[in-house]
Amino acid sequence: MLKISVVDSPNERQLVLEGKLVAPWTVELRKACEHAQENLNGRELLIDLEHLTVISDEGQTLLAALINEGFKFRSRGVFAKQVLRQLGSKVRARLQLSTS
Repeated sequence: MLKISVVDSPNERQLVLEGKLVAPWTVELRKACEHAQENLNGRELLIDLEHLTVISDEGQTLLAALINEGFKFRSRGVFAKQVLRQLGSKVRARLQLSTS
């Protein structure tokens, strides 16, 4: 199960994820990201991964795509931070290969 909460403030909109980022919830996260980009009115969009307990291969693929698209993430937990570090390294490596 994945819970996606939208938290709006004057400066940012957050998508707060809780639970397991696994199929079929990856499709729901993609839809939520697309919807959250509407009507930002200059606010920053952040995806908060602090409360994720599982990220499947499908979830990692989606997060890597979101990183590549310029989405910004927040995580205070060790698990999600490590996953983001690994995905960020893979995305940067792919970018370097494609520009070489």
